[in-house]
Amino acid sequence: MTSPQGPSLNPPRPARLRLETTRAVPCREYDPQLWFAERPEPVELAKALCGACPLRRECLAGALERREPWGVWGGQLVLDGAIVARKRGRGRPRKDSAA
Repeated sequence: MTSPQGPSLNPPRPARLRLETTRAVPCREYDPQLWFAERPEPVELAKALCGACPLRRECLAGALERREPWGVWGGQLVLDGAIVARKRGRGRPRKDSAA
């Protein structure tokens, strides 16, 4: 991008979201800890709350790009930067346990 003074040092950015839109997202209306819960039930609730969020796709894409270590992002459970189907309860054996 260039200006009358020469090339811009800042690359163009996507259009900024209106403040009203960011206030209408579930993670701003509910307890933020819900998206980082230890138990499977609250995690499933957080995933469901994200269902109608207008920022769901951007949220998930950002989390995957940043390789978020854990949490619900864009309606998906992310662990170690990858989407997983569901959270396992504490104390359960690994799915691929060594025999």
